[in-house]
Amino acid sequence: MDLRKIPEAVADFFIICQGSSSPQVKAISDSIEMEVKSQCDEMPYRQEGRSALQWVLIDYVNVVVHVMQPETRKFYKLEEMWSDAEVTEHNG
Repeated sequence: MDLRKIPEAVADFFIICQGSSSPQVKAISDSIEMEVKSQCDEMPYRQEGRSALQWVLIDYVNVVVHVMQPETRKFYKLEEMWSDAEVTEHNG
């Protein structure tokens, strides 16, 4: 989600992805951190949700990654909350 045109946005971009189980959310989150470190030499500014693995937030300041289980994603509806954002979907 491109949030740059939304004045009250907390970041420039949100990346929202979904894992179907706690192990999958952990694997996705770990993979993101390893790739960003490898490709950009960046560590997260902060992260949350590593203990429960329902919603892991990885904050790179201008880019915030949300890795969520389906029930959590449906409940919080981030896509609806930030519906003014330009959305690009990637399925794969």
